[in-house]
Amino acid sequence: MDIEKQRVELIEMLGVHFEQLYNLPPLGCRILSTLILDGCKAGLTFDDLVHQFKASKSSVSTNLNLLSKLGKITYYTLPNDRKKYYKPAAFSARLQNYSSMIANEQELVGQIMEYRQRTASCDAEYNSLENIKAYRAHLYDIEKLLTKTINEFKSIENQRQ
Repeated sequence: MDIEKQRVELIEMLGVHFEQLYNLPPLGCRILSTLILDGCKAGLTFDDLVHQFKASKSSVSTNLNLLSKLGKITYYTLPNDRKKYYKPAAFSARLQNYSSMIANEQELVGQIMEYRQRTASCDAEYNSLENIKAYRAHLYDIEKLLTKTINEFKSIENQRQ
């Protein structure tokens, strides 16, 4: 398989994956996929993306703003150059978003567990309480693993700067 065909297929496969994972619009997912594959070195400009996807400027702009707001991408500028160069966010930053979601879920699960401990009155509710406790332990395991991985990614990213 030639490299361009493989690149196009990977962008499509990643795009579909991101659509399912993040529930984002197809164009945003293709932009993210393209930045992951092609934008790591120098980044891609707004015009590069408009040209590549043959999409309207407003559609590309809307999706870039969404991806930026969600922490999936970042940009930089160069002196005396008005263009923004878009890149995927660092792996550590993308995983930090997951870590934040896990922390929020831990807080909610803790509150549910406290409520269930105070109100359980039948076997079904006591079973639910045990499931909640097991799920909370699972969330703590995920948090530990994410923290370890984020630290590894940061170490790698710092070596390459």
